[in-house]
Amino acid sequence: MKKSVKELSIESKILRRLQHNPTCLELVHYLFADEELQELQDYANNVSIKRLGYNDHGPVHMRQVAGNAIKMLNILQQAGIRTSLEQEEIGTFEDSMCAVIMAGLMHDLGMSIGRQGHEEMSVILAQPIIDRALMHIFPNDLRRRVIIKSLTTECIIGHMSSRKIHSIEAGIILIADGCDMTKGRARIPMAINTTPRVGDIHKYSANAINRIGIHRGDRKPIRIDVEMSGDVGFFQVEEVLLTKIDSSPAKQFVELYAGVQGQEPKCYL
Repeated sequence: MKKSVKELSIESKILRRLQHNPTCLELVHYLFADEELQELQDYANNVSIKRLGYNDHGPVHMRQVAGNAIKMLNILQQAGIRTSLEQEEIGTFEDSMCAVIMAGLMHDLGMSIGRQGHEEMSVILAQPIIDRALMHIFPNDLRRRVIIKSLTTECIIGHMSSRKIHSIEAGIILIADGCDMTKGRARIPMAINTTPRVGDIHKYSANAINRIGIHRGDRKPIRIDVEMSGDVGFFQVEEVLLTKIDSSPAKQFVELYAGVQGQEPKCYL
């Protein structure tokens, strides 16, 4: 199972972010070694880029979203914000993190079938992988497996902001997905799809995003900074990221700044 340098680099970052959480660490090791998951991620990327002409929706993107979500969930915990499972006294922070990890790594598996309704297709394809991963981690705890599986499913099916979601965990995945929009995602489709077509604005706007930073905020727990090379990047911020944040149950915890490199950034939230 050969992985790219970029995939391995993101995996290393994820492992570092989970070094103090042995259960979640074991889960990501299990998922990173799952051959079916890897093959589905690779094929989803092939369909997305080569067949449909979209941006990266494969193993790098799904790892990046998982990494973003892990970072944001850790920031919320450090700020004393409890997840939905914790608030409802039905699960632990660790349970929430397990759901976010699996959702991040599987939310776009449905792109292996097509764009329309890919959230629902992702849920269908992810179920057996979720089941065996949870059985590996929690073999003697049916209740915990049921709760985490259900939450993971909400996170996956809600990642496009087209469906109402209710948990902080699903809201974090929604934002984490929106945050992966740098020029790296557009590099391959920009190179191989040169004929003008409807939807190209997404490629060109993503190509203008230099960097997205996620760190602790001043006014709210999470601060997102978007640095771009040109004004076209504002389309990506306003039509993709801001739309997802607006639909997220975690919106109240996020401040958002975006601007062209060398200029004063605009405060959106």
